[in-house]
Amino acid sequence: MKFFLLLSFIGFCWAQYDPHTEYGRTAIVHLFEWRWVDIAKECERYLAPNGFGGVQVSPPNENIVVNNPFRPWWERYQPISYKICSRSGNEDEFKDMVTRCNNVGVRIYVDAVINHMCGEGAEAGTSSTCGSYFNPKNRDFPAVPYSGWDFNDGKCKSGSGGIESYNDAAQVRDCRLTGLLDLALEKDYVRTTLANYMNRLIDMGVAGFRLDASKHMWPGDIKAVLDKLHNLNTRWFSQGSRPFIYQEVIDLGGETIKSSEYFGNGRVTEFKYGAKLGTVIRKWNGEKMAYLKNWGEGWGFMPSDRALVFVDNHDNQRGHGAGGSSILTFWDARLYKMAVGFMLAHPYGFTRVMSSYHWPRYFQNGDDINNWVGPPNDNGVTKEVTINADTTCGNDWVCEHRWRQIRNMVAFRNVVNGQPFSNWWDNGSNQVAFGRGNRGFIVFNNDDWSLSTTLQTGLPAGTYCDVISGDKIDGYCTGIKVYVSDDGTAQFSISNSAEDPFIAIHAESKI
Repeated sequence: MKFFLLLSFIGFCWAQYDPHTEYGRTAIVHLFEWRWVDIAKECERYLAPNGFGGVQVSPPNENIVVNNPFRPWWERYQPISYKICSRSGNEDEFKDMVTRCNNVGVRIYVDAVINHMCGEGAEAGTSSTCGSYFNPKNRDFPAVPYSGWDFNDGKCKSGSGGIESYNDAAQVRDCRLTGLLDLALEKDYVRTTLANYMNRLIDMGVAGFRLDASKHMWPGDIKAVLDKLHNLNTRWFSQGSRPFIYQEVIDLGGETIKSSEYFGNGRVTEFKYGAKLGTVIRKWNGEKMAYLKNWGEGWGFMPSDRALVFVDNHDNQRGHGAGGSSILTFWDARLYKMAVGFMLAHPYGFTRVMSSYHWPRYFQNGDDINNWVGPPNDNGVTKEVTINADTTCGNDWVCEHRWRQIRNMVAFRNVVNGQPFSNWWDNGSNQVAFGRGNRGFIVFNNDDWSLSTTLQTGLPAGTYCDVISGDKIDGYCTGIKVYVSDDGTAQFSISNSAEDPFIAIHAESKI
């Protein structure tokens, strides 16, 4: 009996690290600023058939409305209440999306903004997505309700009331982040209010949460909220399943707050991943892909089973957040596909793919001053995600997850899941290759000259379709064919001028 209880306790402790994806699905996608009706369709028509495990959705709660022609993306991160009412849709549409996605095995993870409310400088009134009244100067949010008692104004010790030093952990967690009104998460009323919001989402079928601005909350306060959360809905999840938690903690080293402080609550976003990988793929600072042989913990990253990894996210693809100019995005499509391909082939961390929209870039002094622009819209109303005949997206939606190279690497990751990192090869420069046991093999040429060599793949003999240059359709390859010999070796040739200078084969791409 004691042994059973111990196992139950261990299982409960580990539950928050489990994304609860269906068996064999190993990556999620962030459909940034998509409408709920479009996400529901995408789960059914594309994500489930192509093996995606889940979707991170934008904050669904009521937020401030910033009136200009484009309504900035960051208004979603300025809560007014916890009503499910945003430019992505209403509560009924949200419920329908969660149900339809779960019914095809695609999980929903909510971006939860629980550190703060809107900015202190916002005008009092009803300029919010549900029309609720608020008065930030008086700390009055009657739709919650919150009052002055529920904020950290008295606890913050900086002169301005805002964060003045990131080397002062108390300031970072108790003072206002860029003027946003900081909630007093040490108070049980605030904790219970936040938990009630999250529990409504859990009861609808949500599988977990990204906790926005976790670095700006005390780990113990986060735990106190998480301890109040319900188990997941047994319509789709096994009895006793706990919500998947991943916390946004920007830790590039050199600050007083460390990612490791948050491991007890769930996974943590590994911001060093995209910043370092971008530097390597760009070949900046003398970095070479050959140095990726010990990628992961060997690069000073957090343990793999605590890491949520990504090449870019909605913040740093705009120059916000962490990583600076090294971050690769869809604007650098050729290098970006290589970086995402590497991430999805490599076993480190739990992976999230980004799916973006275009905005009108305009640079001044090296900064994109249009990085605030919100999603494609007509007079502030978010546009439908339309699908073109070639399966790409229209209406200015980028949809990187629909790019063949990225879609097929999600499938690659599913096929090689659980297989060891193996058969590493490099030329000492920027031509590298590695396998995943006997299930997959990938080769990159990021040098300024062509690659032509024979490599040990670890795969069974046969003819394989390269899933980067094409697909395997009805037993034929629409792209490059790779012939693996009886001894597991294969000849690879990749021009340095190839549109996509990498090749990937796996067990299910064999003819």
